[in-house]
Amino acid sequence: MTGITKRTIDYYTNLGLLKAERSTSNYRFYTSEAIERIHEIEAMKAQGMCLQDIKKSLDVEHNGNPKEDLQEICLHMQTLQSEVSTLIESMNRQEQSTKETIKNKVLPESVTLIQSLLRLIT
Repeated sequence: MTGITKRTIDYYTNLGLLKAERSTSNYRFYTSEAIERIHEIEAMKAQGMCLQDIKKSLDVEHNGNPKEDLQEICLHMQTLQSEVSTLIESMNRQEQSTKETIKNKVLPESVTLIQSLLRLIT
């Protein structure tokens, strides 16, 4: 489908340029996105780029700008902090039985996540 040998595809996978999915019988298979990525790799190679530079380029393209990602995470955490503060205020105004009902509806994993986020924010 790509015109590339299996050996080359395996090499790209081992370098981290491609990600292979695994079947139940542990055979590698590649998605249509991986096939598109192979074409991108080959086009970059045709332009004279080495595989290391291609990997860096594809990683930046895929992962975006780390500073922008960090800013987005901080903004999202601030929003969550605001929502949690609002919920806490609301719970403090409720009767004890209502508080217990609300607490019982929150999954333990969510409580752990909320506690972790609060520690990171403060």
